[in-house]
Amino acid sequence: MNATSVAAADYGLVADEPDQAVIRLSDARKTYRTGSMEFEALRGVDLQIQRGEYVAIIGPSGSGKSTLMNILGCLDVLSDGDYRLAGHNVADLDSVELAKLRNEEIGFVFQQFHLLADLSAVRNVELPLIYRGLGKRERRERALRALERVGLADKTANRPGELSGGQQQRVAVARALVGDPALILADEPTGNLDSTSTRDVLALLDSLQQQGRTIVLITHEPDVAQRAQRVVQMRDGELEELSSPRSHAAIRSGIEVAR
Repeated sequence: MNATSVAAADYGLVADEPDQAVIRLSDARKTYRTGSMEFEALRGVDLQIQRGEYVAIIGPSGSGKSTLMNILGCLDVLSDGDYRLAGHNVADLDSVELAKLRNEEIGFVFQQFHLLADLSAVRNVELPLIYRGLGKRERRERALRALERVGLADKTANRPGELSGGQQQRVAVARALVGDPALILADEPTGNLDSTSTRDVLALLDSLQQQGRTIVLITHEPDVAQRAQRVVQMRDGELEELSSPRSHAAIRSGIEVAR
């Protein structure tokens, strides 16, 4: 049993069986109801993402893209269909178990950095490990290693207000990595960054994928989507494979059509 399995077992969460697919969605459907009105945000989505893949999700507003990310991140649940994350059948888990699964298996990176202003970089990175119940010494050691991996070994004591936007996003990436998750979910991670910081963050994501990390990101930017191995497009609640891989021009065309 590997370290991830042991940690999951400590939570009472054990994967059904070993699976190279980190994400396995089958006929995924999500319907929102308001009074007598229904809106089907996901319409039979099928998606598999293998360990170590780097996948970009694009799509216009209202396409179901955000709903899909919420499902993948276990922030919402399906109305129908099947979702397995790192071998766990998400439908079998209650709200407490879902929270534990998110902490154990998913590292989130958002457009808004969501760093606590009063905490240093290293203490921000430690937060997921506090929720996991790790001791102070182990938390600090793992947080320092994570910050070193993203090139911020000299900024561990700095608070967010003392860091540039690109540095803050790298702190957020370190926080996503510190728990050794099966999946990194990045929602518009370069949306608030200048061109130099964008290049730095994209290079970091490239490096993480080369180290075997599984990355899924949402983006509207052609240059960001082009870095992924696969690009999939959401439209009217349905998923289409846009490239696997294809040229920069093809990806740009798909994004422009989606806008």
